[in-house]
Amino acid sequence: MPSTGPTRGVQHLALHSDVAFSPAVKEAQARRGSRAAYARRDFGQDLTPELQAFLQARDSVYLATASADGQPYVQHRGGAPGFLAVVDPRTLAFADYAGNRQYITVGNLSENPRVMLFAMDYPSRRRLKLWGRAEVLEWGEASPPVAARAALAASEGERVERVILIHVEAWDLNCPRHITPRYTTRELEALGLPTP
Repeated sequence: MPSTGPTRGVQHLALHSDVAFSPAVKEAQARRGSRAAYARRDFGQDLTPELQAFLQARDSVYLATASADGQPYVQHRGGAPGFLAVVDPRTLAFADYAGNRQYITVGNLSENPRVMLFAMDYPSRRRLKLWGRAEVLEWGEASPPVAARAALAASEGERVERVILIHVEAWDLNCPRHITPRYTTRELEALGLPTP
């Protein structure tokens, strides 16, 4: 099957932060007095080594997509730490496992490649917001493409249906305010604390 490409509908942004700060958002900021603070603020594009390590340490992320008419959908994606592979500073990959067969994410990506990835580190009260364009890699009975191999290596033993690449357009780390610390069983064990 052909892959869905990340370049469909690409717009060129003056600032990487324009991916979030649309004209309507800028107007709302101006009316409420915060526009000056954000006017020159830009988001990152290349993932730094620290952010790459942050993403690879996650065992859970949230992926947002939307249909062609803008109907939003958020899907949890998870696995062992490292399931989210860093291909290069502007590309991530993860294996898409067999699931409930609704195919909402894949269907949305077939008509709208825009995605947002939301990664949380609850114990450290950190969150990373990442905007990009997804590319769905499916190969049927053929050998997986090279770009899929990092994600496949992290998913040993799982039934993988496809690999999703995310071509990063912008990212932003923002404040820890209102993030309640939460701990996984693995994190509690690492701290030597009792687990449920």
